[in-house]
Amino acid sequence: MTPPGWHPDPGYSGNGPAQERWWDGAQWTGHVRASPGAARRRGIRIGVGVTVGAVVLAAIGGGVYLLGKDGGPPGTAASSPSAVPDPPGAPDDGEKGGEGNGGENGDGQGPGGQLPPTEPGFATDLAAGISLPVPQGWKGTSGAVGAGLTTGEHACPGDTAETCVRGGVFSAPAAAMKLTAGTPEEAAKKDIALNAQESYGGKSYGKISSHEELKSEAVTVAGGKGYVVRWKVVTEKGDDGYVESLVFPSPTSKDMLVVVRSGFDVNKDAPKLSVLDDITRGIKAASGAGGGAGGAV
Repeated sequence: MTPPGWHPDPGYSGNGPAQERWWDGAQWTGHVRASPGAARRRGIRIGVGVTVGAVVLAAIGGGVYLLGKDGGPPGTAASSPSAVPDPPGAPDDGEKGGEGNGGENGDGQGPGGQLPPTEPGFATDLAAGISLPVPQGWKGTSGAVGAGLTTGEHACPGDTAETCVRGGVFSAPAAAMKLTAGTPEEAAKKDIALNAQESYGGKSYGKISSHEELKSEAVTVAGGKGYVVRWKVVTEKGDDGYVESLVFPSPTSKDMLVVVRSGFDVNKDAPKLSVLDDITRGIKAASGAGGGAGGAV
């Protein structure tokens, strides 16, 4: 579990000066500061509704999380500073900022310059304590908070100036997205509508006219009892899509829920749904992070 410290801001939209936000060990606080070596980066729009940094998907700020209209994860805002005593190096009130643009470290480092562990064939989410298997031909990116997989870049149907992908899978600790439902089932059922809207309800695909539930069931992921919900959505522009919200306990911290959001276009050039199932089965505890490993059944 990632200890308290400065991390790329979850509200970063890819525009303006980069910032870091304070993670108190359980939640994001309202404290922000300029990111060291901050530089403006142009993000890309991908088919599952994420604006991602051009260099990495490090932490939330690099775009691992599905970004809302305000540039932050859907339904989120910086939480109030924690009531627990601040650790050394914690910000004081003078460093507390507003909700503007956040930032990202170009190297995706965690506290004290800690880099996510690297493992061939996997993208690691250090905070969640998991690794996502990278399918052949896909791009995988590890981060101090979050990890992502993408494939099939193309011009977005509703905004050709932006870049979309045919498939994307992204992980995040549920607390960082302010997803506070108590059980994996409750969280997955709550998250799927947000996932669908952020994935296919924006200007890149137009509004969602309808959806069909394809799956809603318990699943074991990385040795933990989780829950998955999958929808097929009908869009106004371009391809329809499949969206999935998977929630399960972190293999390294049983009190932490992990959210994995996925989106695949319904298109002959998009990955088959069997690839999404393979990714789910291949999720495991991050190498060296402790805890048990194991796939989904």
